Amino acid sequence: MDTDTVSGVVPTRYWHRLEDGRIQCDLCPRACKLHEDQQGLCYVRARQHDQIVLTTYGRSSGFCVDPIEKKPLNQFLPGTPVLSFGTAGCNLACKFCQNWDISKSREMDTLADQASPAIIARAAKELGCRSVAYTYNDPVIFHEYAIDVAQACRELGIKSVAVTAGYVCPEPREEFYRHIDAANVDLKAFTEEFYFKVTGAHLAPVLETLEYLKHETHVWFELTTLLIPGYNDADKELEEMTQWVVHKLGADVPMHFTAFHPDWKMMDVPPTPPATLTRAREIAIKNGVRYAYTGNVHDEAGGSTYCHHCGNQLIGRDWYVLTAWNLDEQGRCRACGTACAGVFEARPGAWGARRMPVRLKDFAA
Repeated sequence: MDTDTVSGVVPTRYWHRLEDGRIQCDLCPRACKLHEDQQGLCYVRARQHDQIVLTTYGRSSGFCVDPIEKKPLNQFLPGTPVLSFGTAGCNLACKFCQNWDISKSREMDTLADQASPAIIARAAKELGCRSVAYTYNDPVIFHEYAIDVAQACRELGIKSVAVTAGYVCPEPREEFYRHIDAANVDLKAFTEEFYFKVTGAHLAPVLETLEYLKHETHVWFELTTLLIPGYNDADKELEEMTQWVVHKLGADVPMHFTAFHPDWKMMDVPPTPPATLTRAREIAIKNGVRYAYTGNVHDEAGGSTYCHHCGNQLIGRDWYVLTAWNLDEQGRCRACGTACAGVFEARPGAWGARRMPVRLKDFAA
């Protein structure tokens, strides 16, 4: 079948035939086994004309310019604007999904905007964005589209950011991250029970992705854990998680502990108390995490970056607004000269907390 980017349907590479006549998708650990005209759990990869295709190429759930801190990435080009977009579908089934109208959509009319990779890159450049983020749903499932966008962006000097759950098989993972500059990976919990019962997935492949990113790539990445009362916020689990991060990934990988609010299939669970986030941050720091943050709450201290050597505030943040900048042009603490891990330019951006929806058709040639 020929590539048809107008309809959004393109062929893919990661699949193989089974003896019983089904075709297995090899993109993520779900390994969906499909008969003709069936969709995978992600909704957007399907068996058509006796092969696995992506059905959402070039079709987006919308575009918006955000602060990079909203991804959240606190130590990757702070203060700069990022052009964000996603598609429909997801390869996890999180009961607490806060983008469920997008990630669980089976309807292609959810995809309100169409854009080629070249148009996305051009729009980012003209809007003054330093990067493009593949977000809202997981870029793992629109692998081919994300890679083509990343290549077009790289040609114009625009960086690529993946916001992902890290649930992907080794071969496509390696291909994908060759084109990615930074990532925020959701480490949703640190127990197999949580992953299986609440997300419908497994913990081990996510940990494998994290170790791969740290030891096999140059991708800057940060971790986010949404703390859900009674599910993944116990001190024991936070101790084990943060110790694992320091031991396996190193002390310089930032961790974000963010507040849950009732959504999707977990409306009966209360919001996360701010004290829970503060406690998680303290546990992380105690166990050697140098950069630990709170999120989804107003907490300037928990949202700011500090020198791990002298304790000086390096980057002050009030929500998504930078309130202080105490790094020199080499990304070192002005007080003691200790380097801060991350990707910095000589001066921070000044985008602030603005959220600006964008129509990609305005940038068509």
